[in-house]
Amino acid sequence: MRWFVLALCIAIQGVAVEQDQMQKANQWFAIELNNRSWTVIDQESPEADALERLTDMAHASLYHWSQVGETVNLARGHHLVSRAYAKIGIASEALRHAEKCLALCEENGFGDWDLAFALEANARAHHLSGNKEEHAAFLLRAKEAGDAIAEEEDRTIFFGELQKVPGYKK
Repeated sequence: MRWFVLALCIAIQGVAVEQDQMQKANQWFAIELNNRSWTVIDQESPEADALERLTDMAHASLYHWSQVGETVNLARGHHLVSRAYAKIGIASEALRHAEKCLALCEENGFGDWDLAFALEANARAHHLSGNKEEHAAFLLRAKEAGDAIAEEEDRTIFFGELQKVPGYKK
């Protein structure tokens, strides 16, 4: 019986170590795939093979955040997926993920940077979808949310992205 208890203790310890390693791996992949996705999104003219991998990387980042992140990471992950689809011109998916991002922000009281970027993604997706009224409304809401971002550096980054949305005027 003692050998069984000893084997069980070793197995439980091994599972704990394995779970810790999985957590670290999930976090590493979430961050790495997020960063690689933004590298492609930020390129003016990415190569075709990079664009083909873009949504895979963005979805994979979101998946890994779903394993280790908090709700705010999921909202940011949906923003990333929306931007990836917008980059390759798939309006329906850009809009679907922008709406998920905004819903998570509103349901959880995320403001500041997260709310502003959720509204930016919706403005971008509605423009791509040809929804002129919604595009204009979300642009206005995004600008207002951007003005409310507490940190000046974060505001600068946000407005740098918002100005890339077609139709944006200061």
